[in-house]
Amino acid sequence: MKRILSLITLSFFFLNCYSQSKSPLRGDLKLWYDKPADKVWEAALPIGNGRIAAMVYGNPASELIKLNEATIWSGGPNRNDNPKALAALPEIRKLIFAGEYAKASDLAAPNLESRINGMNYQLLGNLKIAFPGHEAYSSYYRDLDLDRAVAKTSYIVNGVTYTREIFASLTDQVIALRITASKPGQLNFSVGMESNQKVELGTRNGNQLILNGISGDKDGVKGAVKFNSIVQVNTEGGKINATDNALQIAGANSANLLISIATNFNNYKDLTGDENRRAVDYLARVGSKSYDILKKNHIAAYQKLFHRVSLDLGTSAAAKEPTDVRIANFAKGGDPALASLYFQFGRYLLISSSQPGGQPANLQGIWNDKMNPPWGSKYTININTEMNYWPAESTNLTEMHEPLVKMVQELSETGRETAKVMYGSNGWVTHHNTDLWRITGHVDGVYSGMWPMGGAWLSRHLWDKYLYSGDKKYLASVYENIKGSAEFYSDFLTEEPTHKWLVVAPSNSPENAPAIAKGKSIQAGTTMDNQILFELFSNVIRASEILGKDKKFAERLKDLRKRLPPMQIGQHSQLQEWMIDLDNPGDKHRHVSHLFGVFPAGEISPYRTPELFDAARTSLLYRGDVSTGWSMGWKVNLWARFLDGNHAYKLLTDQLSPATNRSESGGTYPNLFDAHPPFQIDGNFGCTAGIAEMLVQSYDGDIHLLPALPDVWLNGSVSGLRARGGFEIVNLSWNNGKVIKVEIKSTLGGKCRLRVSSPLKGKLRLAQGENTNPFYQVNKTPKPLISDKAKLNPTGVKRTLLYDFDTKPGQTVIFTM
Repeated sequence: MKRILSLITLSFFFLNCYSQSKSPLRGDLKLWYDKPADKVWEAALPIGNGRIAAMVYGNPASELIKLNEATIWSGGPNRNDNPKALAALPEIRKLIFAGEYAKASDLAAPNLESRINGMNYQLLGNLKIAFPGHEAYSSYYRDLDLDRAVAKTSYIVNGVTYTREIFASLTDQVIALRITASKPGQLNFSVGMESNQKVELGTRNGNQLILNGISGDKDGVKGAVKFNSIVQVNTEGGKINATDNALQIAGANSANLLISIATNFNNYKDLTGDENRRAVDYLARVGSKSYDILKKNHIAAYQKLFHRVSLDLGTSAAAKEPTDVRIANFAKGGDPALASLYFQFGRYLLISSSQPGGQPANLQGIWNDKMNPPWGSKYTININTEMNYWPAESTNLTEMHEPLVKMVQELSETGRETAKVMYGSNGWVTHHNTDLWRITGHVDGVYSGMWPMGGAWLSRHLWDKYLYSGDKKYLASVYENIKGSAEFYSDFLTEEPTHKWLVVAPSNSPENAPAIAKGKSIQAGTTMDNQILFELFSNVIRASEILGKDKKFAERLKDLRKRLPPMQIGQHSQLQEWMIDLDNPGDKHRHVSHLFGVFPAGEISPYRTPELFDAARTSLLYRGDVSTGWSMGWKVNLWARFLDGNHAYKLLTDQLSPATNRSESGGTYPNLFDAHPPFQIDGNFGCTAGIAEMLVQSYDGDIHLLPALPDVWLNGSVSGLRARGGFEIVNLSWNNGKVIKVEIKSTLGGKCRLRVSSPLKGKLRLAQGENTNPFYQVNKTPKPLISDKAKLNPTGVKRTLLYDFDTKPGQTVIFTM
């Protein structure tokens, strides 16, 4: 009897293991709910095609769909340079070097700040669909299917099942909504629009609702973006009655709504487009295509991108619960599929908010319900915009990077005037914020705005994109932009008096200030600035060598690079944030700017720079875990680089908890949007990149498989992640925390070096010497200065194996345990 019970117990054990590790079907990649969003924007579901977007509430009786178009911003073409900066610059620097931070800040304010602090990304308006008699409903369900990029709502009223399905077409540039009823003649509803913009609303052709308007004013800049929106209704059966400002549908079997939106925006300096003609043309190009054809084309285009990567961390009974319930319960454990869903949601958001030829994802991606959103929903380029694009290359969405690349190229145009007028320098510069009009001057007050490093950080995205693709033609197309950023600093750097280092001044460590400065952030030679410039100069030097040009300038950058301040380990065993040892171990600031050298850069490594590795880790421990959502996203990546999967997962757990209204508490809203709070999309993208970084890293001279795998992900698989040098992880499977199979495709050929925790079988050899693959060259980090009071610890890094194997272009190789 005991033997029988043992066999039964063992059988249940294996059945449970199977259910935990069984790969979730693509159809399981849904956000779903058993109640409507009602009036809560953060519960509505986002759809978008990179140009137009909507938030869908799923309300039965009064459907609300908030509409956005990526170029509807307040104001118009403008500049925000302050010409008084150049004359004041020497005295500001003198005061900083003398430790007179308050005086330096006071002098900088009138001479660097601008009256124009960036324009607002704005809501177009609301599409409102009223269904009389649908207040009492049952069997409610709504979802967002990440596998198809389609949102759905269904419910029952008086025995009739009503269904709505909506998507933002990637191929046909309209939003398509289909409404059906399970019984004929049961559709009775009205369609209207409203907007807080200056608009005119009317009807046309008996089945079209037309909204014309112009964007708002800000900071003395008149709104100049004209927009036109057309909602066209076609029904099967029933009648459509057009009033002055609404459409009434009665007795229909089904209805298709096509929403076309266009503006007069051509580029940041040209608003001569015809918004009315464009909106009409979008509809005309749809022509007689049926809803099913529109949906089929859209899904095919979307899945070509989305299906490149799959992630299986196992599933469980928790996956059967509504998404908001899963968020509330995630910290209890037992729902690995929610982490997979969250990862893929980030990829969905990037596809939906950033498409070639369009605008980059802003602070809220492409979704916004306000005329004056938090921080203007602009491009905050001291971390947030860059974080939006951290997953672009690693999660196989390189095309989505193109709008950011284009914006950097445009900033390199507008930023030349700023460099010349404000700082008397060549090259180009931008500060901590920009907008649709590609402003490059100082935005906001000195405390946050006096940071002339935005262009330098953005430039690394242009270089990083090359490292993944190896496309020399692309590199040649962006080389002058990267070089132009380095040109600015080659002129702007100034010698500090103590060590004779060359430093950026004035500047700050983004949005933070040392206690000694009594609330004044203005500084010189901050650690982040030095790290950014070390990488920028190194990237331009290497690009110069690859393209065989500007050898003289590259040599100048080598000389300048030698004179940058080295990283320093301070009295608290921490990586110093400032040039002077001013850090406070109790500082819990959301920005961890001095850890830029850990991630996204790779200047600090457990294998190459163990002292800096430990000091940087100590700094992150001092900062703590609790913070804003985007900061938690950054920390997931940092703990992954520290090879601590459990701590990275702890941050992921903190982030995947219900958002509250507490300041800087992070968390996640019911629709999986990241909470600062309020909503900022960067945290979503940061966590998606962080999960990829926990599974594969390629910054440190090799491809490290499962570098930061948490204990809760002992079994799983991932496919489609990309590594630098043109390598793609076609499949990576692991069991009990060890790689059991890896399949790698090489698009460029060349040597591939793998780092793993356990032996692999196949045609590979133990690695020796430096990796000769040019995409895996690692810049030698200067030796740090270490305080006599510092007490450093061993890295604690576990033993790994390094393997080399040679590849040919297009070749796929497989290794097993």
